[in-house]
Amino acid sequence: MPERIPNLPSLFAQLSTEQKATLYSRAAELFSDNKRELFDRLAPLRTRHICVVLENIYQSHNAAAVLRSCDCFGVQDVHVVDDKNPFNPAGDVAVGSSKWVDYYRHTSIQEAYKHLHANGYRIVATLPHENDTMITDLDISQPTALVFGTELTGLTQEAIDLADGYVKIPMYGFTESFNISVCAALSLFSLTERMRRNPDLHWQLDDDALLDLKLHWAMQTIRDGDKVVKNLLENL
Repeated sequence: MPERIPNLPSLFAQLSTEQKATLYSRAAELFSDNKRELFDRLAPLRTRHICVVLENIYQSHNAAAVLRSCDCFGVQDVHVVDDKNPFNPAGDVAVGSSKWVDYYRHTSIQEAYKHLHANGYRIVATLPHENDTMITDLDISQPTALVFGTELTGLTQEAIDLADGYVKIPMYGFTESFNISVCAALSLFSLTERMRRNPDLHWQLDDDALLDLKLHWAMQTIRDGDKVVKNLLENL
């Protein structure tokens, strides 16, 4: 999916839920029944209750693998700080997941954290420290942003100091850390499974956000979808 701009209203923000439904119905006529069924089945399983922050991931295949994991576990938003290492969400490893996951680029870790705090997230840095909370015990009662650092040196001290909490994955071998993409996948599996089993968590998107998401997916599916959907929007 094209890069989303932090704090910029959606293209469809001015529409009511009813108008979005009408617009999506017209757009959905332009792609297959199979794709419509996929959108209807998968959109209600997406979440923004948990999101991911990547700080200067060095190897593009690792960044792509994290996007792929986010898509597989239904995590919709990825926030990227790439003031040192450019972020490239494309590539064979991602297998098209960048079309379905929203990613937001930030110029600094402070900017990313400020944006997330403003949207109600608790920011949790992933670290192998002895006194950190185990991933299986992490409190996810409020929206949670998991922060992952670069492969060689991990998170910057600034990213650590500004975080609200810390979490680790249990390890029982001689190697002291997981690969970044493996760490993200294990963490997301643990948290999203607990999230989905908790009846007290309102982790799903509301009706308005669901339609917004499906409209953005439609733009990825239709040839020249951004132009087509904008034309449909003008004629709504």
